[in-house]
Amino acid sequence: MAALTSGVAAPDFEAVTDTGDRVKLSDYQGQRVVLYFYPKDDTPG
Repeated sequence: MAALTSGVAAPDFEAVTDTGDRVKLSDYQGQRVVLYFYPKDDTPG
């Protein structure tokens, strides 16, 4: 996978939410999106 560069659009991807719903980045086209990742609670790292 290529590294992302500031100012370049992110590629479309699909992810699963904490409630099990599937969402795609393209579902939010034209909106501002913030992605936040963190390790599971009580796991090392």
